[in-house]
This record gives sequence, structure tokens and C-alpha cells, in this order.
Amino acid sequence: MNRAKALIVFTCASFLAATMASAQGAAAPAEASAPAKPDVQKGGAIAAAVCAACHGVDGNASGPTFPKLAGQHPEYLVKQLTNFKVVPPATTAERPNAIMSPIAAALASADMVNVAAYYASQKLKPADAKSPQTIALGQKIWRGGITERGVPACAACHGPNGAGIPIQYPALGGQWQDYLATELDNFKSGARMNSVPMQTIASRLSDAEMKAVADYAAGLR
Repeated sequence: MNRAKALIVFTCASFLAATMASAQGAAAPAEASAPAKPDVQKGGAIAAAVCAACHGVDGNASGPTFPKLAGQHPEYLVKQLTNFKVVPPATTAERPNAIMSPIAAALASADMVNVAAYYASQKLKPADAKSPQTIALGQKIWRGGITERGVPACAACHGPNGAGIPIQYPALGGQWQDYLATELDNFKSGARMNSVPMQTIASRLSDAEMKAVADYAAGLR
């Protein structure tokens, strides 16, 4: 090996060693600052003090004005709480809500994680489908979508039984029919802006179709 080649090899080797050392050094603080494990007990205290009036102490809201939170994926709950906040320079939240926005604004990130973990640990008391006349339509949309309008099957993201997919998609099975229909309408109108896919899907559904698929989801187990 001539002198020039030897110098190149030495320089590359030195650069690689320095890069690896830097990466290892950067990894240590990252590992040290890994998020703490959710504190379910603290989350329960927050739920009892702040959330219970609307969502129930155990996450089973007493009426369809407010969603059931019991058994919901905690990552989804944290995302929604975050989306209720107004983050400057924006002047509105991604999910504006006169009740939830001030509540979320008062919660630290750790509080959100803790209360989400608490509600995720609770057992859902499922609602029921209540419109036998629309079961067939709701089932068709849930299982197969509406191909000619580019509406995908709800089951593709939320599961055949409405259990959702952790981190990515919420559980909808057993949720209040009225609440689900209202949220689909909010996506359609643009009142709720924190999911572009859902805004697109809802825009392609009629009011009757939204109510039918919401009712079908309420009956899923």
C-alpha cells in the first residue's frame, strides 16, 4: 500500500471510530432520559378529580354526550388530549372543544400519560346497537366499505370486532352510537381536524350511512 492510500485508510478509520464514539455517547443520555413508566395510581387520581363528571370514574360515561374511555388504547388517548391543546403559533386546536381544551391545557405531558394508562386499564361496559333496520348497511360499510366512492372498510383500521390497532387506530366497538355519529359528522364538517384520512372518509358518507355504521360499531364486541 502506498503512502497516499495508507493515509486515506487511516483517515476513514479515524472518522468511523469518532462517529461510533459520538453515537454511543449520544445514546447514553437518551437511554437515561427514557420516559418513566406510567403511574396508573396518579392517573386514577386525575380521573377522579378532573374527568369523572363526564367520562365516569371507570371510564364508562353514563350517557352518549361523552365517549367511553375504558379500555381505549392509551396512545390514542394521549394523542387526543394533546390535540385538544392550542399550540402556538396556531390559534385553534387541531380538535377544538370548549370543554376539553381548557382541561387539556392544564395537564402536563406526564399527567396525560398517567390518566390515559389508568383509563386503558379499566373494563369497558359496551353500548348496544339500537337500529335493527340499519344493521345490514352498517355491516356492509364496516366490513367492505363503499368501493365506488373510495370508502375503505372500517375493519381495515379498526378491526373486525372494533378493537382497533394499538398506537395507530382507536377501539370503536361498544362505543356510544350517538357519539360516533357525531364525531363522523365533525370530521365531515371540518369541526374536527386531527385526522385527514377520517375527514376524507366522512366526506364521502351520507348522514344515513354515518349513523348506520356508528350503530353497527356500538354493537361490536
